[in-house]
Amino acid sequence: MWGLGCLPDHPDAVRRLLDLKRRDPDKGLILIAARYEDLQPYIQPLNEEQQAKLESPGEPVTWLVPAVENASVLLRGTHATQAVRITRHSLCRALCLEVGPLVSTSANPEGAPPAKTSEEVEEMFGSTIDGIVEGPLGGASGPSEIRDLLTGQVIRPVQAT
Repeated sequence: MWGLGCLPDHPDAVRRLLDLKRRDPDKGLILIAARYEDLQPYIQPLNEEQQAKLESPGEPVTWLVPAVENASVLLRGTHATQAVRITRHSLCRALCLEVGPLVSTSANPEGAPPAKTSEEVEEMFGSTIDGIVEGPLGGASGPSEIRDLLTGQVIRPVQAT
Protein backbone atom coordinates (compact mmCIF):
# COMPACT_ATOMS: atom_id res chain seq x y z
CA MET A 1 0.00 0.00 0.00
CA TRP A 2 1.05 3.58 -0.55
CA GLY A 3 1.80 6.06 2.18
CA LEU A 4 1.93 9.75 2.96
CA GLY A 5 4.81 11.26 4.84
CA CYS A 6 6.50 14.41 6.01
CA LEU A 7 9.27 15.55 8.31
CA PRO A 8 8.15 15.21 11.94
CA ASP A 9 9.87 18.40 13.11
CA HIS A 10 7.84 20.60 10.76
CA PRO A 11 4.50 21.18 12.56
CA ASP A 12 2.88 22.84 9.55
CA ALA A 13 3.64 19.78 7.41
CA VAL A 14 2.29 17.44 10.09
CA ARG A 15 -0.91 19.50 10.40
CA ARG A 16 -1.29 19.49 6.61
CA LEU A 17 -0.92 15.71 6.53
CA LEU A 18 -3.53 15.33 9.29
CA ASP A 19 -5.88 17.63 7.35
CA LEU A 20 -5.36 15.69 4.10
CA LYS A 21 -6.27 12.46 5.83
CA ARG A 22 -9.04 14.08 7.88
CA ARG A 23 -7.41 12.28 10.81
CA ASP A 24 -8.14 13.11 14.44
CA PRO A 25 -4.86 14.55 15.83
CA ASP A 26 -5.57 12.83 19.17
CA LYS A 27 -4.77 9.46 17.55
CA GLY A 28 -1.11 10.24 16.91
CA LEU A 29 1.08 9.22 13.99
CA ILE A 30 3.81 6.69 13.25
CA LEU A 31 7.44 7.67 12.82
CA ILE A 32 9.68 5.54 10.65
CA ALA A 33 13.46 5.61 10.70
CA ALA A 34 16.38 3.67 9.28
CA ARG A 35 18.12 3.41 12.67
CA TYR A 36 17.20 3.37 16.35
CA GLU A 37 19.52 6.32 17.00
CA ASP A 38 17.41 8.51 14.71
CA LEU A 39 14.35 7.95 16.91
CA GLN A 40 16.06 8.95 20.15
CA PRO A 41 14.86 12.59 20.05
CA TYR A 42 11.26 11.28 20.15
CA ILE A 43 11.37 8.33 22.57
CA GLN A 44 12.74 7.63 26.01
CA PRO A 45 15.98 5.61 26.21
CA LEU A 46 15.61 1.86 25.79
CA ASN A 47 17.58 -0.96 27.36
CA GLU A 48 19.43 -3.41 25.11
CA GLU A 49 16.60 -5.95 25.07
CA GLN A 50 14.01 -3.32 24.12
CA GLN A 51 16.28 -1.87 21.45
CA ALA A 52 16.83 -5.36 20.00
CA LYS A 53 13.04 -5.85 19.75
CA LEU A 54 12.65 -2.51 18.00
CA GLU A 55 15.41 -3.35 15.53
CA SER A 56 14.53 -7.01 14.96
CA PRO A 57 14.17 -8.07 11.34
CA GLY A 58 11.10 -9.91 10.14
CA GLU A 59 7.55 -8.80 9.65
CA PRO A 60 7.07 -5.05 10.05
CA VAL A 61 6.00 -4.16 13.58
CA THR A 62 5.14 -0.69 14.80
CA TRP A 63 6.08 -0.30 18.44
CA LEU A 64 4.51 1.97 21.02
CA VAL A 65 7.43 3.37 23.01
CA PRO A 66 7.33 5.86 25.90
CA ALA A 67 7.67 9.31 24.37
CA VAL A 68 10.12 11.93 25.56
CA GLU A 69 8.69 14.44 27.99
CA ASN A 70 8.50 17.27 25.46
CA ALA A 71 7.08 15.12 22.64
CA SER A 72 4.87 16.90 20.14
CA VAL A 73 1.18 16.17 20.60
CA LEU A 74 0.90 16.36 16.82
CA LEU A 75 3.02 13.20 16.68
CA ARG A 76 1.95 11.26 19.76
CA GLY A 77 -1.63 12.49 20.00
CA THR A 78 -3.07 12.12 23.49
CA HIS A 79 -0.83 9.15 24.25
CA ALA A 80 2.22 8.90 26.50
CA THR A 81 3.82 6.75 23.81
CA GLN A 82 5.15 7.38 20.33
CA ALA A 83 4.47 4.85 17.57
CA VAL A 84 7.76 4.02 15.81
CA ARG A 85 9.06 1.52 13.28
CA ILE A 86 12.52 0.77 11.94
CA THR A 87 11.76 0.46 8.26
CA ARG A 88 13.23 -2.27 6.10
CA HIS A 89 11.54 -0.98 2.94
CA SER A 90 14.42 -0.03 0.62
CA LEU A 91 13.00 3.28 -0.63
CA CYS A 92 11.74 4.42 2.77
CA ARG A 93 15.02 3.40 4.37
CA ALA A 94 16.99 5.40 1.78
CA LEU A 95 14.78 8.46 2.37
CA CYS A 96 15.23 8.15 6.14
CA LEU A 97 19.00 7.80 5.78
CA GLU A 98 18.98 10.99 3.71
CA VAL A 99 16.63 13.20 5.76
CA GLY A 100 16.06 11.44 9.10
CA PRO A 101 12.84 10.05 10.55
CA LEU A 102 9.59 10.55 8.68
CA VAL A 103 5.96 10.61 9.64
CA SER A 104 4.42 7.63 7.88
CA THR A 105 0.75 6.96 7.37
CA SER A 106 -1.36 5.18 4.79
CA ALA A 107 -2.37 7.17 1.72
CA ASN A 108 -6.08 7.48 2.26
CA PRO A 109 -8.60 9.73 3.94
CA GLU A 110 -9.62 8.37 7.35
CA GLY A 111 -11.95 5.39 6.93
CA ALA A 112 -11.25 4.85 3.21
CA PRO A 113 -9.23 1.90 1.93
CA PRO A 114 -5.53 2.71 1.48
CA ALA A 115 -4.22 3.45 -2.00
CA LYS A 116 -2.55 0.49 -3.69
CA THR A 117 -1.33 2.36 -6.79
CA SER A 118 0.09 5.79 -7.53
CA GLU A 119 -3.02 6.42 -9.65
CA GLU A 120 -5.21 5.87 -6.59
CA VAL A 121 -3.05 8.32 -4.61
CA GLU A 122 -3.52 10.86 -7.40
CA GLU A 123 -7.31 10.26 -7.45
CA MET A 124 -7.59 10.68 -3.66
CA PHE A 125 -5.34 13.70 -3.22
CA GLY A 126 -4.63 15.25 -6.63
CA SER A 127 -2.69 18.50 -6.40
CA THR A 128 -3.09 18.73 -2.62
CA ILE A 129 0.12 16.71 -2.19
CA ASP A 130 3.57 17.93 -3.20
CA GLY A 131 4.45 14.89 -5.26
CA ILE A 132 4.59 11.15 -5.59
CA VAL A 133 7.78 9.19 -5.10
CA GLU A 134 7.55 6.14 -7.34
CA GLY A 135 9.15 2.93 -6.19
CA PRO A 136 8.54 -0.68 -5.29
CA LEU A 137 5.89 -1.55 -2.75
CA GLY A 138 6.82 -3.71 0.22
CA GLY A 139 5.66 -7.28 0.54
CA ALA A 140 3.17 -6.76 3.38
CA SER A 141 -0.48 -7.37 2.60
CA GLY A 142 -1.75 -4.65 4.93
CA PRO A 143 -0.90 -2.25 7.73
CA SER A 144 1.79 -3.27 10.21
CA GLU A 145 1.03 -4.91 13.50
CA ILE A 146 1.17 -2.51 16.46
CA ARG A 147 2.58 -3.70 19.79
CA ASP A 148 3.43 -2.09 23.09
CA LEU A 149 7.20 -2.37 23.47
CA LEU A 150 7.16 -2.58 27.27
CA THR A 151 4.39 -5.16 27.65
CA GLY A 152 4.42 -6.94 24.28
CA GLN A 153 0.64 -6.50 24.08
CA VAL A 154 -0.71 -6.56 20.51
CA ILE A 155 -2.73 -3.39 19.97
CA ARG A 156 -3.49 -3.97 16.28
CA PRO A 157 -2.93 -7.42 14.76
CA VAL A 158 -1.65 -7.80 11.23
CA GLN A 159 -4.46 -6.88 8.86
CA ALA A 160 -4.70 -8.02 5.28
CA THR A 161 -6.24 -5.49 2.91
